[in-house]
Amino acid sequence: MEFKKAVLDNGLTLIAETHPVAASLAIGFFVRTGSRDESPEIAGVSHFLEHMVFKGTLRRTAFQVLYDFDRIGAEYNAFTSEENTVFFGACLPEFQQRLLDVLADILRPSLRQEDFDVEKKVILEEIAVYQDQPKFRVYEKLMQEHFADHPLGHSILGANESISALTRGQMQDYFDRRYSPSNVTLVGVGKLDFDAFVDQARQACSSWRNFEAARETPPAPRRRGRWMIVDPKLTRFHIGMIADAPTSQEEARYAAELAAAILGDDTGSRLFYALVDTAIADDASLVYDSLDEAGAFLTFLSCDPAQARQAIDIAMQEFRRFQQDGPTDEELTAAKNKIASSATVKGELPMGRLREVGSEWVYRREYTPLAQQIRALLDVPKQQVIEVVRRHDVASVSLLVLGPSEVL
Repeated sequence: MEFKKAVLDNGLTLIAETHPVAASLAIGFFVRTGSRDESPEIAGVSHFLEHMVFKGTLRRTAFQVLYDFDRIGAEYNAFTSEENTVFFGACLPEFQQRLLDVLADILRPSLRQEDFDVEKKVILEEIAVYQDQPKFRVYEKLMQEHFADHPLGHSILGANESISALTRGQMQDYFDRRYSPSNVTLVGVGKLDFDAFVDQARQACSSWRNFEAARETPPAPRRRGRWMIVDPKLTRFHIGMIADAPTSQEEARYAAELAAAILGDDTGSRLFYALVDTAIADDASLVYDSLDEAGAFLTFLSCDPAQARQAIDIAMQEFRRFQQDGPTDEELTAAKNKIASSATVKGELPMGRLREVGSEWVYRREYTPLAQQIRALLDVPKQQVIEVVRRHDVASVSLLVLGPSEVL
């Protein structure tokens, strides 16, 4: 594998991890914009805009966009987070130019009023669907309460009120402020002809006007609180906890990833054995979320109402015990092997590697080969894992409970 980079005259950065023996390629546009870059009046516009990008351009109708993806057999999709909106696809190497052409074209959408009006109804339906998912409700409200006025507390989907009031003009204005080529990274992975990739991108994207699209990254608050949402329609308790964690820019992210795997992986973790294996909870997990100049350890539990207090107490005991004693040698080795294996299996496919390559560039402006990333993970000493959970105080959490009755 070989890393290559180029920058077009308008500021669009192209990076690629070329793999001449791969059987496919993946291409993605990583736009450094998300819910944290929105004001309350336009909450949800990033995600709404992600939908609108597929609704047609000056060259293609919405049907032609989908047809041109389908006729080359491409796997394609997009997602929006607090910090990024990503449009991507994978196909056979002989369709490189055609895949890039469609992806680049939709990055300059028409944003027609009639499409906007129809898609607004789709977004409102999506909000309603997610509101029926307790874990999503817990995550969104926990982020909102924990981060308070910080931009990371903004909802990705927005609210019924903000989406209903949003105008096509406001969306166009947001696009004109955020979708600058200097705020976008074009990423390719796999059996990719990089010289042709640059030429094709120049033909497709050189007309894009460059402008400043800065992001403010104020320090994340160290707020702690406990909140309860009572919903009599529910039959179980859904619990979320959040604690500080290393940022995406810190080397300690490797130790944080290991700590999260040991404490809260879906299987074989301390929370699993203490809560799921003992039938106290049906779900117990902890993940490390690395963000732009911020980070979080996120814990989610689901259990019977009669066991809610016990589940919370046991989780907190596990956090404090881990802070005090750290992992055993066996736990640390297992976590390293688990993460390394997962990254390797995912990295065997260009589509699986695309997000890692793109995200690393977006957050740190660097490229690290997969083997080097795995080596950095395997070299993390036990003491560093202990230090990261002590320094960020994994047991000092904001707590939110959603359930049929009061428990806090």
